[in-house]
Amino acid sequence: MLEARNIHKTYKNGAKELHVLKGIDIKIEKGEFISIFGPSGAGKSTLLHILGGLDEPTGGEIFLDGEDIYKLSDKKKAEIRNKTIGFMFQFYHLLPEFTALENVTLPALIKDSQWSMVNGQFEKGRELLELVGLKDRIKHKPSQLSGGEQQRVAIARAIVNAPQFLLCDEPTGNLDSESGKGIIELLERLNKENNTSVVVVTHEDQIAKKAHKVFRIKDGKIQ
Repeated sequence: MLEARNIHKTYKNGAKELHVLKGIDIKIEKGEFISIFGPSGAGKSTLLHILGGLDEPTGGEIFLDGEDIYKLSDKKKAEIRNKTIGFMFQFYHLLPEFTALENVTLPALIKDSQWSMVNGQFEKGRELLELVGLKDRIKHKPSQLSGGEQQRVAIARAIVNAPQFLLCDEPTGNLDSESGKGIIELLERLNKENNTSVVVVTHEDQIAKKAHKVFRIKDGKIQ
């Protein structure tokens, strides 16, 4: 289980303070499909980054299977981000000089760099690219792929280490409606078939309706 308890986040700009999150409580159980829904500027992405160990809260705690991740060392938090929590963002963050297969496989190589494991990791990358419908695009670089294809590569990369949780920040924000629909269907499939807990940040009502549970956030609070 991933749980947020009384999360606050304040940013300082000189003498001014911006209180973005104001006491957020969320529980995400194994196998749930969760939506964090609300308007732009509500604090959705900030909350997602804190849930995933990317941005430390000003106050409150984040528990992963009963352990407060912000009391762990930076090394241990990095291991959690590599092995337990997968990330998808609105911007795909693919390495432009690498092929689709290399982009997908890189987190697995970071997780286990033993030479004897390399072939198996690349085979896993091929299987995942086939899973997301890119069997014939494994040697293409990001510039040779459409936006929807790049996001599918990003999904495959996010799940290469079989994370328990997949955190998605506006994953369809840069896509046309048809490509966006395909990405959400793929996330639903991963949730059902792999029992991966999926959390999707969105301001789109139609996407939020796909979730098992919706947390509506406005002005830094759950409504």
